[in-house]
Amino acid sequence: MNTAIIKPAWSPLTIALMVLGFIIFWPLGMAVLAYILWGEYFGGSREKAESWIANQKHSFKSRGGCGHRGYHRSATGNAAFDEYRDEQLKRLEEERRKLDEDRAAFEEYLANLHKARDREEFDRFMRDRNANRPSEGGEGGERQGY
Repeated sequence: MNTAIIKPAWSPLTIALMVLGFIIFWPLGMAVLAYILWGEYFGGSREKAESWIANQKHSFKSRGGCGHRGYHRSATGNAAFDEYRDEQLKRLEEERRKLDEDRAAFEEYLANLHKARDREEFDRFMRDRNANRPSEGGEGGERQGY
């Protein structure tokens, strides 16, 4: 028998508790919001909540985690289609690898270009600085080196 006073639904009481939670301490408000949104999945009992979390962990692991490289390849029952799909996925992965290599090469090219431009600007600065510097030692004197 479920005799919980605060049900996971948008009621005036849960909204007031959520607002009060945000006012007092924002993570408390987030916890109440999560309870309102996902509380019905737990069914109000600890066992149901733990089983739901275990199911979510299992489905996450069976998908291979997150990310584009961890996609789940399930068989459709049609061997020709499965073979075609695997071939296309391998082709796309190869294209992705080539693009990653091209991007790395281009980034290296840009870095070298920036270094060359910086070197040119520094050399121009030094030439201008040395050209604008008055000769030391007065008239007819030789310029002293650095």
